[in-house]
Amino acid sequence: LLSLHLHRPPPTPGAGAAMLLIVGLVAIYYNMIIAYVLFYLFASLTSNLPWEHCGNWWNTDLCLEHRGSKDGNGALPLNLTNTVSPSEEYWSRYVLHIQGSRGIGSPGAIRWNLCLCLLLAWVIVFLCILKGVKSSGKVVYFTATFPYLILLMLLVRGVTLPGAWKGIQFYLTPEFHHLLSSKVWIEAALQIFYSLGVGFGGLLTFASYNTFHQNIYRDTFIVTLGNAITSILAGFAIFSVLGYMSQELGVPVDQVAKAGPGLAFVVYPQAMTMLPLSPFWSFLFFFMLLTLGLDSQFAFLETIVTAVTDEFPYYLRPKKVVFSGLICVAMYLLGLVLTTEGGMYWLVLLDDYSASFGLMVVVITTCLAVTRVYGIQRFCRDIHMMLGFKPGLYFRACWLFLSPATLLALLVYSIVKYQPSEYGSYRFPPWAELLGILMGLLSCLLIPAGMLVAVLREEGSLWERLQQASRPAMDWGPSLEENRTGMYVATLAGSQSPKPLMVHMRKYGGITSFENTAIEVDREIAEEEESMM
Repeated sequence: LLSLHLHRPPPTPGAGAAMLLIVGLVAIYYNMIIAYVLFYLFASLTSNLPWEHCGNWWNTDLCLEHRGSKDGNGALPLNLTNTVSPSEEYWSRYVLHIQGSRGIGSPGAIRWNLCLCLLLAWVIVFLCILKGVKSSGKVVYFTATFPYLILLMLLVRGVTLPGAWKGIQFYLTPEFHHLLSSKVWIEAALQIFYSLGVGFGGLLTFASYNTFHQNIYRDTFIVTLGNAITSILAGFAIFSVLGYMSQELGVPVDQVAKAGPGLAFVVYPQAMTMLPLSPFWSFLFFFMLLTLGLDSQFAFLETIVTAVTDEFPYYLRPKKVVFSGLICVAMYLLGLVLTTEGGMYWLVLLDDYSASFGLMVVVITTCLAVTRVYGIQRFCRDIHMMLGFKPGLYFRACWLFLSPATLLALLVYSIVKYQPSEYGSYRFPPWAELLGILMGLLSCLLIPAGMLVAVLREEGSLWERLQQASRPAMDWGPSLEENRTGMYVATLAGSQSPKPLMVHMRKYGGITSFENTAIEVDREIAEEEESMM
């Protein structure tokens, strides 16, 4: 269905606008994370990592180098009470300089080093999407494959460290009481959305460049299986190093493991200082994060640019490069607040609310629109036309019941068990929480607003308008005439050929296995024409 050409807004045009809003907000703070990675990447280009020791101007009296002392039996337990590691103070007091801010309401001055890193991040993104998928597609060949090489190197190095088994055991041991927390389920769902791109429009954008008979059924299994294997391997690479760190400090693994930004910018950098050739391993780690982050950012920006230019092709398509540059400049300016001393508070607010319940509402709405409004039978028939076979019972059950029901239950549970945002010991004020909730609600409200606009564009009674707005246009179908078979034959405006498949055969030569169904349909049409003659 991704290759079908739509001449009129779908029954849920607001879902597309909501998706673009979410992607835009995520892209703003996501590139700030890439800016942090660039900052650490440049800081790793030295013989001694700057977060390895205390005694720098940004360190306090609480700073203690977290290195366990040794005796004949191994590491002696280290008392970490009321102490702060050099890597934590480097992150909070030097990189963020968060002590200069009193909270989200007074973010403080701009950190010019972060401002320049953010500018560099946007310049890299712009240069890579300069020519659309022609340029970003080539870059992705590197950014999508090279991280696996680095991950494999980190994995081999991690599992060969003493004490690695402690971290792996901690990684593989389930703690079922966490299942009672709604935040765990929400973050698990969002992690899948982020890692697979579900609901962000990136899959729709890039899939639209596929050939009509591309086997997306096979691609689905490859992508989801590859995502799962990558996550598992990354877990082994991370927790093996944390296990080594735990043994070196003589403390349990749960005392060194942290969630969120603390893992990437505090704990793992600290673990790198304990390894031989620490700048080398630190550079590899942050270069891997950079390539992974740019991969996602390419998809976000390509989604925004493609969606808007397709909506206004006459004005924007000839000036796509200029439009892409303007989008990058606008998002850079909007992201400057994240480079301030209190920018981390704004980043946490955006992270918690920009793509939380709003994204789930978009995904649920899209799923219901396809299965209930467009119709599951019609959807399966379209896939049959493209692939040569219909989706199995599992996929139809997921689209009809399992996916929307699970997400709806998760959405309700997250609202009932709502937990306010926080960053360390800082609690966000009520106005900031309200701002975050309104930010999430705005994307949800765009959906009924889009539906209302679609209904008002029609004519007749309210019921007639609803029926017309939810019905595909007369010229709905594959965008290329040679792909229009069966019920879509000669439905494209200006179409002259009743045998679009024959056009395809003459143009490309030969017939693929996915066109067997289309051939049968064309044969039936030919027989009907002969009988009429």
